[in-house]
Amino acid sequence: MTVLATERAPAKINLCLFLGPTRADGRHELVTLFDSIELADELEVAAAAADEVVCEGVDGPNLVADALSALRAVGWAAPPVRVRIRKRIPVAAGMGGGSADAAAMLRLAPRLAPVAQGVIAVIAARLGADVPAQLHPGPSLGTGAGEVLEVLPALAPYGVLVLPQPFALSTADVYREADRLGLARPADELARLRARLAAALPEAIAPELMVNDLQPAALSLRPEIAGALDRARDAGADAAIVCGSGPTAIGIFRGPTGADRARDAAARLASAHAVAVAAPPIVRTHV
Repeated sequence: MTVLATERAPAKINLCLFLGPTRADGRHELVTLFDSIELADELEVAAAAADEVVCEGVDGPNLVADALSALRAVGWAAPPVRVRIRKRIPVAAGMGGGSADAAAMLRLAPRLAPVAQGVIAVIAARLGADVPAQLHPGPSLGTGAGEVLEVLPALAPYGVLVLPQPFALSTADVYREADRLGLARPADELARLRARLAAALPEAIAPELMVNDLQPAALSLRPEIAGALDRARDAGADAAIVCGSGPTAIGIFRGPTGADRARDAAARLASAHAVAVAAPPIVRTHV
């Protein structure tokens, strides 16, 4: 089978996530700081008799298949392809793995047949709120439901400790729990936080801004996540938060030595948390 293209799909993290009011379409207004880390899936695209997506060990719908269907619907004329996803990002973990894979497929599509970047951006927005941010992996400030993006230069140096959990959480369930708990902020408060965050960037944001408003909802549904957050703090993280809708916990190690400190922490935690991973932010290559 002839390989036509490969593409990495970096995981996303949310260095902060502020939850605002519910919109008319049922989504919440958000202010969030995205970044991408070296923990990544890989897509391998090969010629095939018909479009097919293979992701070993992962069942159910796949956003890459949706991306392919959307590309075909707008006249993308590449030959039929078989997309094999080598999965390294935990599934249903709040790290945007499915969205990263879909974004990677959209990034590589123009290498196989012409398709306008504007069309790709429209498809990405239709596939989900996390997909647009991952079209151009790296830091960005997200507003709207996360799909309105301001691409940012590299942030001040930091390292990331990733502590996946042995269970999944549904994003929809976490948002429902957030609504039940009344976690949404008023629109004016959300606007103030956006201004404060924007003023701090691209320097390292203060630990008090490293807040995830979905975290209490994730902890309400799965209280054991608190243990992972404690382990990250005990390992020296300057801040520890739930990533996205969870259940993954991340520790942030600020400063030029942050990546080394995160690696040391992952090594120390290996016996208690076998899947602890240090994954520094990527260096953006797509703009």
